[in-house]
Amino acid sequence: MRRENSEHKNVTFNNNGTLTMTPVFPLTWVPELNTGREDDVLILPNIALLSFASVMSEASMITRMGVNLLIRQTKSKPFIRQTAKEFMFGYESALVTIGNKFLPSWIAFDKLGLIDRMYDFTGDSATVFTGESDLSKSGTIDNYNRRPYLPQWPSSPCNKVSGASDGTKFPSESEGTEVMFFRKSLCRSIPMVKSSELMIHDGLPVYKYIFENGSLDNGADNPENKCFCRKNKCLKPGLIDVTDCYYGFPIALSYPHFYKSDQSLLDAIDGMVPDQKRHETYFLINPETGLPTQLYVRMQINIALGDISDMANTEHCSNLVIPLVWTEIGFEKLPEHMLTKFFVYLRVGPVLFVGLKYALLVGGVAFVALTVIASLFIPIDDELRYRNSSAWRRESQTLTGGGLQRDATPTIRVPIPVAAAAAVGKEMNTYYNSLLDGDGAAVARLNDDLCSRLEVVHEVRSPRGSCTESEFDDDDDDENDRIV
Repeated sequence: MRRENSEHKNVTFNNNGTLTMTPVFPLTWVPELNTGREDDVLILPNIALLSFASVMSEASMITRMGVNLLIRQTKSKPFIRQTAKEFMFGYESALVTIGNKFLPSWIAFDKLGLIDRMYDFTGDSATVFTGESDLSKSGTIDNYNRRPYLPQWPSSPCNKVSGASDGTKFPSESEGTEVMFFRKSLCRSIPMVKSSELMIHDGLPVYKYIFENGSLDNGADNPENKCFCRKNKCLKPGLIDVTDCYYGFPIALSYPHFYKSDQSLLDAIDGMVPDQKRHETYFLINPETGLPTQLYVRMQINIALGDISDMANTEHCSNLVIPLVWTEIGFEKLPEHMLTKFFVYLRVGPVLFVGLKYALLVGGVAFVALTVIASLFIPIDDELRYRNSSAWRRESQTLTGGGLQRDATPTIRVPIPVAAAAAVGKEMNTYYNSLLDGDGAAVARLNDDLCSRLEVVHEVRSPRGSCTESEFDDDDDDENDRIV
């Protein structure tokens, strides 16, 4: 058993909300997951011989005679001994060598390995939607090898690949009941439908998706699948003919052990025991992100032989569908670090966002309320201090003389020129004279006003007795100074 890794190389972001990359799926041998070894010798079908015989069985009689002579000369047999690694990743065959030498446009390889051909992504490119402009398309394919369809199939829906996902990422926030899955080795897109209500897996809500019933039908039950019939010849239900995707070799796909396939396929081969739990393909997909939290893609690769009774050494294999290998691609659960990110993104993040939103709202309201209260109920004393400059200066001197600590900010006394001082004095006299109406009552009112102002200042700084008339006398020494 080998572990598959999914990689995207040569990533290029496009201007239309897509990215183009080269899909790569390197395989790593994992000894602890295997009961055998890669160098174990097995008796397995000779894919090269059976494929050549199938392809040439439809040729002219003269061509068949020449191929039969070649088969006998190379002593090719329908079943051969080979190691497991050779079977999967390439073994030498005289027929393949001759085909590669004389027909390089058809056989572009010198060794034939089943898994090696399935994982050949040389020159491939895929363009997928990022979801930045439309979440309903995120993770879906725009085109594969610069086409929105597969050229191996004659018409839609069989050749459609746009809108499908390679299983890495499905559309986010999808409300639909159907998604499409595409894998190059399957040579087609396969519809998947919801098979369960919302459930919890690893603490995350998920839906279970399975391949739609009849998705591997060739038109017997689903007329739309009639386009999967090759040259108007349809395989039995449960088989998909992918010959044109594998160099013309008669390869057909099915579920493992012919699960959900025609009963005659099971009856023809001993040891077939289909089981839903072990052989079903399914995805558990989180609807909020479109990411799978568990998946298993299980497919069986078969060689579907027609009438090859006229071909040398293969007459006993006519009209048989021979299972070659079945594969399982999947994972049981996400790594812990990814589950943690999921939990923070889907559960903790939204709660923190809502909490922060309401905290900012409450804080803003409280700030406005405190500002209003402060403006209404907290008195401003500075206005009283600065209404009368002479009283302010005298009060400042009184507080200093009484030993009270003044403001730490030093008072800067700037000398004023005599002419400027005289102008200021004259201006002040004019101001006070304008307040008097020429009788003693006006003078008394002005004195009372000044006295009341000083009493307010006294109450703030240091309580004193009632003011006297002498307190309103200005010192001559101060008239040439101004406090700044």
